[in-house]
Amino acid sequence: MQQNRNLNELDWVADDSFITDKNKFRQMKKLIINISFVLVAATSLVSCKKALEDKFYNPEKARDASVPGLFTAMLNNDRVAAKYWNVRTFLCQMPGVYAQTSYFPNAISVYQQNDGYSQNYWDDFYATGGNGSGSMAQYRSMEVKFKTLSDAEKATQAIIMQAAKVVLIEQAAKMVDLWGDIPYSETGSLETSSTIVNPKFDEQKALYTSFISDLTTAAAYFKANPTNKDFSKADILLKGDVNQWVRYANSLRLRLLMRISKVDEGTARTAVLDMLNNPSAFPLIDGGNNPSYNPGASDVLLQPLTNSTSDLRAAFMEGSWYATDYMLNTVMLPANDPRIPVIYDKYGRIVKIDKKDVFVPNKTYKAMPVTMIASEQETKFADYSVLDSATFLFNQKLPGIVITASEVNFLKAEAFERWGSSASAQTAYGNALRQSVTFYYYLNNLNQGGGYVNVQAPDAATIDTWVNTSSAAYAGTSANKLANIYTQKWVHLGVLQSTEAWSEYRRTGFPVLTFPADGKLSGFDTPPNRLIYPGKEKILNAANYQAVQAKDTRKTKIFWQP
Repeated sequence: MQQNRNLNELDWVADDSFITDKNKFRQMKKLIINISFVLVAATSLVSCKKALEDKFYNPEKARDASVPGLFTAMLNNDRVAAKYWNVRTFLCQMPGVYAQTSYFPNAISVYQQNDGYSQNYWDDFYATGGNGSGSMAQYRSMEVKFKTLSDAEKATQAIIMQAAKVVLIEQAAKMVDLWGDIPYSETGSLETSSTIVNPKFDEQKALYTSFISDLTTAAAYFKANPTNKDFSKADILLKGDVNQWVRYANSLRLRLLMRISKVDEGTARTAVLDMLNNPSAFPLIDGGNNPSYNPGASDVLLQPLTNSTSDLRAAFMEGSWYATDYMLNTVMLPANDPRIPVIYDKYGRIVKIDKKDVFVPNKTYKAMPVTMIASEQETKFADYSVLDSATFLFNQKLPGIVITASEVNFLKAEAFERWGSSASAQTAYGNALRQSVTFYYYLNNLNQGGGYVNVQAPDAATIDTWVNTSSAAYAGTSANKLANIYTQKWVHLGVLQSTEAWSEYRRTGFPVLTFPADGKLSGFDTPPNRLIYPGKEKILNAANYQAVQAKDTRKTKIFWQP
């Protein structure tokens, strides 16, 4: 499958330095990246067209501190969008390495947390002005503004506050999954009282309990209340569609309930089965259980702004664009997985043929072994597969992924297999696999033009063979079936949802991965169970940090880990 490689093969042929002199290529990339930053900065100064402004608030412009305007700014989050900084410095540096959803160099410090980049991620949740939207700061400002509104205005904008709470919870849950206890209830004093008060660290299990409760409330609110024009204009995520917000809140609640299910099975089982046995009362982001669903209409995806021209080429090509061993070699290739052609490229080398440089693709898909030493990786990488260029590297239409139908159906399959009918579990599992195929071909086909010929999805018979008779098939003991659910969900989450993949890997123990330990730094010979708190938090919030200091080790488990 080389038909969608026209553009980047030409790039590889034109740039001999990538094959013959990697240092020169790195220098070239730095120049490209610096130029790109200038272009992006210049582009951000250009306002959106009037038609767009009439329909949505422009996230790139400063607005008055209105509830709708602040909500738009909260949604415009580069930690959710498919953006260079988050992918390059966080997803592919830490959770992607620890979950093996992204390639990593087999270096001495590979499992050591990057303190600067983790500090940056932490700051981007709590404060504006960085590479995120400052979800917490935006929400606290919304609370302050909402209190000043008239009763009539509150009645109109209460729905926006409910949506903002769902968005905040999704981001805050990730913070808990990464660090454990986090400042939450007492944060935002600068926004709320114009004073600086160092916040306590809220206990992680209690936070999850409050998140699940708040999502229940939010879903009920959306189910009982109509949308309005202020909400529709401010909502760049779901366009003010209350039916989608009901599904989003329920699906996020399902994710969090299943996350705690290994340590608080009673709570999770009761709540989850209540949801799954009453689908009309608790609709989900499940694509209508239709394998041929439309991800753009059904999933929760943060689409790029209309004036965005960025892609992830630099983010991946700085070391993380190679195929991962277990995912490709152990899971996907033996099953003849139909997603391979839009997730990976065979890659190859430039060779001299009749005194001309010719790009010769590799004959088969294969990933570098995870045990390959760094010096071999540096010289042999061209003989192995890489991430697909049309889907991942050059795709300016790539959305930020919040939650998808495939993930939800994998969660349903797990719940049914553990607590209900194995037949229902098999149905949900089959839907999840088929929807994952639909989803990845959808991502590939978003990249229109530019020299690419988009790949058509395989026919139903090909997919059915994979689902029903390959190593991905739902067969064997209940433990075998659960292992397949966990592993295939890990594949689906992939490199773009590495944070969720790492959480699920820690929760389930699947897939069973090998992490090379030879030659690693003492104390960093395996991946951590959690991230260490950022240095600035320890210093600036020292008194409150003392209460959690004993937990602040890389081997301390998050509360939902069995």
